[in-house]
Amino acid sequence: MSGACSYQLRIAVAAPLRLTVGRLGCFDFPAGSYAYTGSARRHLEARIARHLRRDKTLRWHIDYLLAAPGVSVVAVLRTRRGECRWNQATAGELVVPGFGASDCRAGCGSHLKRLAA
Repeated sequence: MSGACSYQLRIAVAAPLRLTVGRLGCFDFPAGSYAYTGSARRHLEARIARHLRRDKTLRWHIDYLLAAPGVSVVAVLRTRRGECRWNQATAGELVVPGFGASDCRAGCGSHLKRLAA
């Protein structure tokens, strides 16, 4: 989508997972479907391509999850809608407080949500 500024990764976690997410800490991720909402002011497609690569330096919270065994991106959605607005409109459970929301000023709590089955 031309002009998109936000993206949402739909992620499958095949089995329950205990994972250390950088300095955020250690968390349990139940098996299931997740949505991670992010944005890029420039180079959106490069950001998405980086998320999809397996070989990368673990820099952002999402990198730690995507590098874990049994975790895969099953879809990538794009929109012109703002990142926080889209995240807040996505129904789901907050599993990891603060995940992907270090710079969030909208009170999202997390930009990763476990989607209802």
